[in-house]
Amino acid sequence: MGQLDASIVTLALPRIGRAFSVGPGVAVWASLSYLLVLVCGLPLAGRLADRFGRKRLYLQGFAVFALASAACGLAPDLLALVLARVVQGAGAALLQANSVALIRETAEPRDLGRAIGIQGTAQALGLALGPAAGGLLLALGGWRLLFLVNVPAGAAGVLAGVLLLPRSRTHLRGRRFDAAGALLLPLAIAPPLVALSLAHRWGAQAAVAIAAVGLAAGAVLVAVERRASAPLLDLALLRRRPFPEALASGAVAQTALFGALVALPFALAARGVSPAAAGLELAALPVALGICAPFAGRLSGRASAGGLAVAGAALMALAFADTTVSRLALLGLAGAGLGAFVPANSASVMRAAPAGRAAEVGGVLNMTRGIGTALGVALAGLLYGLGATLLPLGGAALLGGVALASRR
Repeated sequence: MGQLDASIVTLALPRIGRAFSVGPGVAVWASLSYLLVLVCGLPLAGRLADRFGRKRLYLQGFAVFALASAACGLAPDLLALVLARVVQGAGAALLQANSVALIRETAEPRDLGRAIGIQGTAQALGLALGPAAGGLLLALGGWRLLFLVNVPAGAAGVLAGVLLLPRSRTHLRGRRFDAAGALLLPLAIAPPLVALSLAHRWGAQAAVAIAAVGLAAGAVLVAVERRASAPLLDLALLRRRPFPEALASGAVAQTALFGALVALPFALAARGVSPAAAGLELAALPVALGICAPFAGRLSGRASAGGLAVAGAALMALAFADTTVSRLALLGLAGAGLGAFVPANSASVMRAAPAGRAAEVGGVLNMTRGIGTALGVALAGLLYGLGATLLPLGGAALLGGVALASRR
């Protein structure tokens, strides 16, 4: 539901801007506000879930997401919509931080890779259905319907979770809450992303100054977390293999994936491809990812890195493809490569998570991927605004992530 919602709302931004008489630079905050809260809230949601119960917070996340979706659909102005999206992002953080942890709670160790692969398939299908479903809903009922459809879906998710999900078997009771870390983490993450997304409007000097605030907060965060008795981000844990390499390579993959999904429609439009045809072509990437993902969870680090290399080469070649057949083939190849990498990457991280800390590690995993997603979207807009070609750069980034993935 989170992947479907992300891609659907992106399509609706022009209509939202027209509905509230604002330009694209302001309307984009209907999407960016959600993404920033989601990214910053994931580690905190994971820590709270490990302490109070993953099933409980997962169900609460579904309820918050559904109620906030109703508020989004009924928003009278852009400010109300952005505030509702902030609450929706908090609900999504509770969902995403606990999803992989609940899979680990439920699946047998030998089936963990396959189970995470199936989850990857569901995410890819949500991503693939977004453009088609969004276009249909926009035609049927306008942008408000995009949010309102989440209400019955959320209610069904709560009911299914109550009936089917197991209660958490392990908890971390009695640990102090890291209030300083919870405050500093958003200050470290949000300013660089805001600066990157608005650099073309505010200018380089303002963007650098805003990004510097985030970097300074990040340095303070590292110092505080090293001394904290129960840190929000356990730096000692994150230094253990395979966490650094797996998290970094996973973020690189998300940056390239979502950067391509944002950039490709612009590139195809410049070549005279109609929006409808572009949407169908674009679906080849997540569909191929979804087909390959269930079989990739048991791949080794080097084998999954091969998938990342294939995806990188395909994205680089895609910049020079001038026929529909060649683009479909390269998009499918890029999706297959990412489908081979992403589930194996997730499985390697979750297998290494200590007992009782699965949601914490899952929250950090999803946080790094959320940062990669935000970077991909922001870079796509920034580079196209500067007249740069994104696809070769995205392919090169993926090829650069191969070395990190191979070290796992």
